[in-house]
Amino acid sequence: MTHGIRTDTHTPHLNGDRDWRDTATRYALLPLRIFLGVTFIYAGLDKLTDSAFMKDAGSGSVGDMMRTVRDSSAIPALVDMALENPVAFGYAIAFGELAVGIGTLFGLLTRLAAFGGALISLSLWLTVSWASDPYYYGNDLPYLMAWLPLVLAGAPMLSLDAALRSRRRRRAYR
Repeated sequence: MTHGIRTDTHTPHLNGDRDWRDTATRYALLPLRIFLGVTFIYAGLDKLTDSAFMKDAGSGSVGDMMRTVRDSSAIPALVDMALENPVAFGYAIAFGELAVGIGTLFGLLTRLAAFGGALISLSLWLTVSWASDPYYYGNDLPYLMAWLPLVLAGAPMLSLDAALRSRRRRRAYR
């Protein structure tokens, strides 16, 4: 008796029929987009509305936070750059998080937004959470990894990118 190995994981499309696995695959990145988009919008708004954060010095200020992590960061030169004008750096991070969150949530320029989110997460990992021991206690590295699928795949479903792509295709066929 011989045993065959089945190489397909689900029934291929016949006559345009799709099963639940195809639907799940198409929408797989949507929960990640929603989580990261909402989280980054919240983080940006939280920074902009926190009067203590947007200051050079004082309890809870971006300046004090950067001075605290300077010596334990992987790249102190990045922290030194931020310390030249901590308030401007705080606004840059807050508005960057807002732009990334909005782009990700609505699926507009999603790969670019995800790349921006990855850069923000990378810079925060190399500076603020670098000293976390063990490393997995810091949250910036998992955020960095979470952005990578969106950098690679974009937002193929329920996004402005998909709507614009569909519109361009319709115009091309006219």
